[in-house]
Amino acid sequence: MSIGSIIGAIVIGLIIGALARLILPGRQAIPIWLTIVVGIVAALIGTYIARALGVADTSGIDWIELLIQLVLAVIGVGAVAGIYGRRGVAR
Repeated sequence: MSIGSIIGAIVIGLIIGALARLILPGRQAIPIWLTIVVGIVAALIGTYIARALGVADTSGIDWIELLIQLVLAVIGVGAVAGIYGRRGVAR
């Protein structure tokens, strides 16, 4: 993975994290920086999964890779919101 790929994953991760938060129903009681971190991690993991499946490098936009990243981000934001929210309730 080159430095350009890492920077690309960070930028895509920012967008993916925000989209995941918009897709999830209800309010997520987590800070935006945590949403961004989840999006970046989902983008990196999604890229690895797409490469393992052989769908990461196509001519044009890699829709399947983006879909994998978005699904991972939605799952991640939902899980983190559940954990973070539960932590706040216990106080």
